[in-house]
Amino acid sequence: MNRPRTAKCAWCGARFTVGGMVGRPPKYCKRSHRQRAYEASRRGDERGLAGGEVLLDEAGWSSLKDALYRLEAAIEDAEMDLADGVDAGSVAHALLQSSAQAVASLPEPKATSDATSPSPPQS
Repeated sequence: MNRPRTAKCAWCGARFTVGGMVGRPPKYCKRSHRQRAYEASRRGDERGLAGGEVLLDEAGWSSLKDALYRLEAAIEDAEMDLADGVDAGSVAHALLQSSAQAVASLPEPKATSDATSPSPPQS
């Protein structure tokens, strides 16, 4: 049985099913994400961003720092819970929930260079 091919959206990082085998594989899960990436790339060109640079506004930077802080705190909590003998399954569940919330709150870049993918890092 063939499993459907999946890809990771270059804008949002979400997994999506790739249909058909003809042509170039898609990079985005939605047309609107392809458009956002294009617009961010154009703004990056206008602002002279070098390869691999991403521009965030102040609110986006603050949101990113908050998400990373929450993720760091969740990891510390998980380590303490495991050391205290709390069930590993419940610790993993809580850590996954915290991680998903942190990822969901990541900001979108205002501008990017063509040499980078603006998607949030996800495993």
